[in-house]
Amino acid sequence: MDAKSLLNRLFPQSHEIGFDGLYFCGTGQCGDQSVAVIGSVDAAPIGVELAFRMAGEVLSIVRAHPGRPILLLVDTQGQRLSHRDELLGINGYMAHLAKCIELARKNGHKVIGLVYSQAVSGGFLASSLLADECYALPEAEVKVMNLPAMSRITKIPLERLEDLSQTSPVFAPGVENYLRMGAVAALWNGDLASCLAEALAKPVQGDHRRALGETRRGRLLALPVSHRVRHAES
Repeated sequence: MDAKSLLNRLFPQSHEIGFDGLYFCGTGQCGDQSVAVIGSVDAAPIGVELAFRMAGEVLSIVRAHPGRPILLLVDTQGQRLSHRDELLGINGYMAHLAKCIELARKNGHKVIGLVYSQAVSGGFLASSLLADECYALPEAEVKVMNLPAMSRITKIPLERLEDLSQTSPVFAPGVENYLRMGAVAALWNGDLASCLAEALAKPVQGDHRRALGETRRGRLLALPVSHRVRHAES
């Protein structure tokens, strides 16, 4: 689904969204609530300019519209892989974006992420995966690292990772696997405006991804290990 069709389905009442290349932002109306919208299109690579622009928009919302919920619409192939971006410190720009999202949350802004197309690597990790809850469309593609790259970094043979990916969602891409792990709270289908309204109405009660991962049998050790770390005797 393209971004403009998505926006029409999310905000059938009205929306004012401006597009500038791979980036868009603006406001949509959901019931009696105004929602700030930030997103990208065409599998945008997140380089220093786009990360900085998104972070600046988050700060502008915090300053000008206290408490307004923020919807992050994700379509990204991940951070831009260029020598220039590395020299400019793309990791710092991505960290700045993540910190701005956390600042918004601490200042009372509910943050919702929706993966409507692609969500890959750092472009996903530093945006919608940091939301209070992240959702996805059923046709979305979600992955953080492909298996050959994972093999190079972890030194685990590719054949072993391929075997693991058949049984463990931790090693496998795909929106269904991220749903099982709890990283994606739910899939949105049908009446997207109602899905958004329901998500906005839910109270924020901390990070439930570990519990979801255990309940859905997709990530079995995160919850008990974190519990042991928090409650172990010093």
